[in-house]
Amino acid sequence: MLTLTVDLGDRTYPIYIGGNVLDEALLAQHVRGRQVMIVSNETVAPLYLSRLQAQLSAFQVDTLILPDGECYKDLDHLNLIFDALLDKRHNRTTTLIALGGGVVGDMTGFAAACYQRGVDFIQVPTTLLSQVDSSVGGKTGVNHAKGKNMIGAFHQPIAVLADTAVLATLPDRELSAGLAEVIKYGLIYDAEFFDWLELNMDKLRAQDAEALTHAIFRACQIKAEVVAQDERESGIRALLNLGHTFGHAIETSQGYGNWLHGEAVGTGMLMAADLSARCGWLSAEEVSRIRALIIAAGLPVVAPQDMTVEEFRQLMSVDKKVLDGRIRLVLVRSIGDALVTQDFDSALLDETLRAGAQLAQF
Repeated sequence: MLTLTVDLGDRTYPIYIGGNVLDEALLAQHVRGRQVMIVSNETVAPLYLSRLQAQLSAFQVDTLILPDGECYKDLDHLNLIFDALLDKRHNRTTTLIALGGGVVGDMTGFAAACYQRGVDFIQVPTTLLSQVDSSVGGKTGVNHAKGKNMIGAFHQPIAVLADTAVLATLPDRELSAGLAEVIKYGLIYDAEFFDWLELNMDKLRAQDAEALTHAIFRACQIKAEVVAQDERESGIRALLNLGHTFGHAIETSQGYGNWLHGEAVGTGMLMAADLSARCGWLSAEEVSRIRALIIAAGLPVVAPQDMTVEEFRQLMSVDKKVLDGRIRLVLVRSIGDALVTQDFDSALLDETLRAGAQLAQF
């Protein structure tokens, strides 16, 4: 087992990474009160819920099982968590445990941020995407019909348990979606990691244990470093949104869950690379490398053909990085070096959006 630390002063917390971490009896030491509410979904709970319950026999343990899917990440289903907490008389010392992917983690974290003005929660992410990204850093929230993740709060977990063994039950499509976020870290922060991913993508897709552990560790390490510098995304943390402004527009347009988040981010990263090249930063060779790695990860590289420039722009304008009515984007100066900027030619953005369905031909 490997352990990382997210250094946030008195809110510092550990990330445990490794095979069968769920059997390491780590949960109880992070529960401060006598009550626990485990929130999971219909897919994950039958596989792993009993393992968590066995570790927490000394506590009052209640459970809530939500339906599985991005389309349920909304205020109505969030309210089910509050209903369960109130029905079972949970107090301010309760601990919520999120057992599932990004949807469960985001919703449970948001509920923890709001319930009695803030209670503890622990992340137990069961997808690659949630292990390398959404479970770390304290971003919580739900979707709105007009925009993804527009309602939420920053609320840090008190521990993250990333068990690599649970990924064996992950469908190939979900694994690929997680690899999009792994690629992102190389693009924005670590060119050597990007090189390593080019050499090891086949191993990652085959779920080679050593390769997966290294990828998860390095991704979490980068995110921990970034979050420690900029917890509330006033500066460097915004780089973690590479591809997300394009990707969130795709998810909202196509209906939440029809494109997986990682699939939309993968295409969004290629669109960001396309615009970066049009701005004169990335070379054609670098764009080709990025495209090739996204394809190797099993991700789409073609935006939905029914999305117009106008629809993209309208949906991208409902984005947390929009400032004074101007779209800000994460672009790439070179592999491993990204920036957040609104200083790009609007006509070049239109060219990228217009070419969205043809990016595979770049």
